Amino acid sequence: MGIRIIVKDPDPVLRERAVEVTKFNSNLHKLLTDMAATMYDAEGVGLAAPQIGISKRVIVVDVGDEHGLIEMVNPEIVERKGDQLGPEGCLSIPNLNGDVLRSQWIKLKGQDRDGNPFEMEATDYLARAFQHEVDHLNGVLFTDIADSVYDISQRQRGRGE
Repeated sequence: MGIRIIVKDPDPVLRERAVEVTKFNSNLHKLLTDMAATMYDAEGVGLAAPQIGISKRVIVVDVGDEHGLIEMVNPEIVERKGDQLGPEGCLSIPNLNGDVLRSQWIKLKGQDRDGNPFEMEATDYLARAFQHEVDHLNGVLFTDIADSVYDISQRQRGRGE
């Protein structure tokens, strides 16, 4: 397991649409393992491959609930319901948080590390984390869609996504 460097805004890779993964091999497995280690080391709850400078449609999420670590390759949100407005931070945008309107419930489809397709549903904080990470794969940062953005550098730093 290797800890990767998290790129910061305005790195151009954060603004690109990430490329779909077509090869499910040991390189992808290492990427997923390294992404999880990097996310945990940074005390985040989610990480997208572009955040470590790799333009691939790969995310990891762990919001500390019963789901534990979720790895998803080529994720796609296929259904949304309801609204929730809440705070978000980002490991690629230190010292800023924002209030972002997200769907309360989502259904996703994607693939696991071996290319097997799967679907899952998420609500509340887990749904928020997935939406945040999928946005990263499309070159969208939370600051682009936040109702408000505020500096938290003077406060205790919260968990980033």
